[in-house]
Amino acid sequence: MPTSLGAHNPRVDLARDLLTKKGRREHGVFAFEGQTLLAEAIQSGTPVQSLYVTQHAYETTPLALDLESRGVDVYLVDDRTMRKISDLETPSGVVAIAPIRLYSLAELLQAPGIVLVLADLNDPGNAGTLLRSAEAFGVDRVVFGSRGAEPHHPKVVRAAMGAFFRQHIAAGGPAELQAVLGDWEATGLAAGGEPLAGLNWQPRSLVVVGNERHGVGPWQAVCSRLAAIPMRGQAESLNAAVAGSIALYEASKRVHP
Repeated sequence: MPTSLGAHNPRVDLARDLLTKKGRREHGVFAFEGQTLLAEAIQSGTPVQSLYVTQHAYETTPLALDLESRGVDVYLVDDRTMRKISDLETPSGVVAIAPIRLYSLAELLQAPGIVLVLADLNDPGNAGTLLRSAEAFGVDRVVFGSRGAEPHHPKVVRAAMGAFFRQHIAAGGPAELQAVLGDWEATGLAAGGEPLAGLNWQPRSLVVVGNERHGVGPWQAVCSRLAAIPMRGQAESLNAAVAGSIALYEASKRVHP
């Protein structure tokens, strides 16, 4: 049987801390919610350290019993306490905690292929959507700009769906990336760049998606070239997640035909 926790238990305080970037950094773990993400995490080999569930969720989540049988700490909390540790307006009743795993930039660039660079994207929903698109087009390495959305923000994890658990993630700034760039070709998305559809792509290619308001900004120093997506309508620009998804599709056709 799971261990019941009161609202003021230190383990509840820890779970609540994980709603903040500071808390995730201090504890070295992050939280994610719901049966679907829990199943994706387990299937992807993500080690679940602990699980917080309501009574109803415990009774209707077979994975909770499975984790408990494997020695994972499962904690029972009431609905009020669950609302304290959830970032959802309507909590799912299932909050899992797993260790943060970040790769170095050098590790991410060891093998050829495509690497997605989120050049300080602020919106965690856009960041998560791009992780999902990356997986769809065979890309499993992503660099998060250090001044943008944090990789383990709950909204990033949720928007990426299960793709989050299958991505290799690093974080850093443009100068750090440039120091290990070597022979990689970096293509930044920007108005006024070369038409995207006509580009050739190298076996080692970075797709750099800029900030929603300021574009690639200081990350332009990393870029070997700039590419634009021609538009026929009157829209001034595309959403960052949409533009990045199109670029990933174009790159994947040529690097992974």
